[in-house]
Amino acid sequence: MKRPLLSLTLLVCLFQANISVAAGYAVVVSTNTPVTIMEARNIRDVFLRKRNFESEVRMFPVNILGDEMVRRTFEQLILKMNRDQLNRYWVESHFQGVSPPATQASLTSVKRFVERVDGAIGYLPVGMVDERLRVIYEF
Repeated sequence: MKRPLLSLTLLVCLFQANISVAAGYAVVVSTNTPVTIMEARNIRDVFLRKRNFESEVRMFPVNILGDEMVRRTFEQLILKMNRDQLNRYWVESHFQGVSPPATQASLTSVKRFVERVDGAIGYLPVGMVDERLRVIYEF
């Protein structure tokens, strides 16, 4: 009787661990923005300022300030860079006249920025997405 209970407990622990690893994040735009879907490589190019438009819409990327889990996950999975690589990238880009994306101090302010600025693109936990935002990519 103890073995099935132990197995069930282990499964629950593994399931919970996977939830924290794959928290469920989304790249979002305002519902006023006509972009409906983007490929990861295009999102990467927008956030690295290698691309300014998607479907003839000028895009304005916004990052969460600091070292939030959503930002680290975005940098790892979408930008394919760690923080040191990204910092080096922006130092080099600075000398070419390219600035990093805007930042907001909180996830709530990222959400408001995306809702209110046409063409803004950001990333949030899926649970923060509501009817004012459109998910264009999930990671």
